[in-house]
Amino acid sequence: MQTEFNFFQHWYPLSPIEDLDPEIPVPVTLLGIRLVIWKPRYSENYQVFLDVCPHRLAPLSEGRVDDKTGNLMCSYHGWQFDSQGICTHIPQAENPEIIAKNQRNFCVTALPVRQENDLLWVWPDAKTADLADTTPLPLSPQIDAEKGFVWSSYVRDLEYDWEILVENVADPSHVPFSHHGVQGNREKAGPIVMEIVESTIDLIEVSSPGNLPTKITFEPPCRLEYEISIGGSGKKIGLVTYCLPVSPGKSRIVAQFPRNFAKTIHRLTPRWWEHIKTRNLVIDGDMVLLNQQEHLLQQKQSSESWKTAYNLPTSADRLVIEFRNWFDKYCHGKLPWNEVGISDSNNYLINNNHASLLDRYQQHTQHCSSCRQALKNLQRLQIFLITYFIIIVSGVAIFPDELRIKVGLPLVITALLGMGVYAWLKLWLIPQFYFVDYIHAKK
Repeated sequence: MQTEFNFFQHWYPLSPIEDLDPEIPVPVTLLGIRLVIWKPRYSENYQVFLDVCPHRLAPLSEGRVDDKTGNLMCSYHGWQFDSQGICTHIPQAENPEIIAKNQRNFCVTALPVRQENDLLWVWPDAKTADLADTTPLPLSPQIDAEKGFVWSSYVRDLEYDWEILVENVADPSHVPFSHHGVQGNREKAGPIVMEIVESTIDLIEVSSPGNLPTKITFEPPCRLEYEISIGGSGKKIGLVTYCLPVSPGKSRIVAQFPRNFAKTIHRLTPRWWEHIKTRNLVIDGDMVLLNQQEHLLQQKQSSESWKTAYNLPTSADRLVIEFRNWFDKYCHGKLPWNEVGISDSNNYLINNNHASLLDRYQQHTQHCSSCRQALKNLQRLQIFLITYFIIIVSGVAIFPDELRIKVGLPLVITALLGMGVYAWLKLWLIPQFYFVDYIHAKK
């Protein structure tokens, strides 16, 4: 019977595939390991390498995909690597045979990867690639178009640890309060009955009966999923989250939102609009609370257990308790930072800077292809509107008097309306991609 949980021998989804740029290597950190995602120019599949060139340890994520060979080129000295991580070119080599003779020393560590359910998956332990081949991905049964589901994906970096992220997603009772007016209503909050159906090293399953019968599944280390049934109509809505441990005090959430109804609305709603109107707001509603909670819990755990630091008297707390017991039993209450050379020194400083905690651009927009493109288009529209205003006002000023009244006045009106749109873009819409403060007292 397995008694120790190995975080490195599991599949993790690094990003929705649609958010990756095939032309630009992308850096990402998982379990304290710096990785680079890139796509060979003549391949349909992405690759994931350790983000370090064997020559002088420069980051390959600052490299480029070579136009001729399609291989990954280090931007420091031009060494190139193919999809398997094998060095194919050293510009400084006097004799090409030097590459063949030292291939093992010159290669980059390539990790096992898969592309399923619109996500790019990685296995972070290169030494157990054979085990990766026989280990199924932690896929959600709700991400299945053949069963009538539609879904969208979302990714965001978070300013708190993996264990706090899992604990938060496992706690539905916070929704009416943390997300009041976004996904819940504090006036309608009430008891939530939760029953533990199964609890092993590989799976925790919870049933929550009620008006909206819910099945909650935690498949360690990352999949935490809600399957919610709406009435007896067969309608279902889900929340599929993958909680990724990045580094001490940092995590990443990759989420998918399936449902088997209202499919037309789903297809007509721009992905980026859903992100700025709902998804980012939900994360914002938790971020400050959880960042501070994490540091206060660390302080208390230096002298006591979470069992006395927390007060968990209700049925709504049962999944949090079950997760914490699982974490203690199989992981000794710690993530394996020491195995990658990271000191997990407690940092009791609380970040009160909302601008850095809720930095949507750094945490989400730069990672999301839909939001990146929408932001670029809106900025182009701004340039067009202000250019149009200048041209119209300047042109109308030199019109003859008669023409100025007949044609110039309508043109000036359109230019002024355009400046109104410009102001709306500048003051409300575009800031949604960067930073919007979240004040719970005003919600």
